[in-house]
Amino acid sequence: MQPIPEAEFEALVADAIDELPDEVLALLDNVVILVEDVHPTEDLLGLYDGVPQTERDDYGGLALPDRIYLYRLPLCAEAADRAELAEEVLVTVVHEVAHHFGIDDDRLEQLGWG
Repeated sequence: MQPIPEAEFEALVADAIDELPDEVLALLDNVVILVEDVHPTEDLLGLYDGVPQTERDDYGGLALPDRIYLYRLPLCAEAADRAELAEEVLVTVVHEVAHHFGIDDDRLEQLGWG
């Protein structure tokens, strides 16, 4: 589908975050979710950039937040319509949040979120 405006895309991201269970949202720690048009060097839908919670032994209180990026243009290109785009955004949010919790791609695949 044609790319939607950034503000509309951000609303889809907010809707996807709202769909996460409260128990998951309560466990998110020092992470921000950002929207970019594209990754600068790779063809990605999303990216987790940070220290997974399972590896935070020496994680300091002054650490910058982890970042979850959602890439608007590739996500729009994956979808045939707005409903499919909303689903792709949700799947990508869940995928990247899972990385924040230390769940790798192999386990996500086993769980049906790969």
